[in-house]
Amino acid sequence: MEQDKVSIRVRRLEARDKPHWLELFKGYIAFYKASLPDEVMELTWQRLIAGDPDFHVCLVATDAADVPVGIAHALFHRSTWSPTWYCYLEDLFVAPAVRTKGIGRALIEAVYKEADARPCTRTYWVTQEFNYRARALYDQLATKSPFVQYRR
Repeated sequence: MEQDKVSIRVRRLEARDKPHWLELFKGYIAFYKASLPDEVMELTWQRLIAGDPDFHVCLVATDAADVPVGIAHALFHRSTWSPTWYCYLEDLFVAPAVRTKGIGRALIEAVYKEADARPCTRTYWVTQEFNYRARALYDQLATKSPFVQYRR
């Protein structure tokens, strides 16, 4: 059964998006059962809106009324394994009410375009094992790496 699609536009984050961005970012943090102090969320907003397109970009997917319903935060960095840049898709979130409508795909494809424009030779991201719905999409758009992430 084909899922309903919505009118999707992906664009750069704008100052007027703050209330919607904040709601989406908080939803993303809650999805992973994590928490961030308000000061860190505000600092993240300030960094994203100030913009340094050589370092990071925030994209929003908007509905027909130009209201953000999804976010993607991408970071660009050098690699010790390549003379080129890599793109790390750090955060990706779509509002639960509009999932399965092609928004996640549109955001990832927009990040790919940003990466290709730099030109990055790798775009990568991580997700939790239990994120099955998102992983079904990711399996269509990328190759799963055999690497395991460690943290301190």
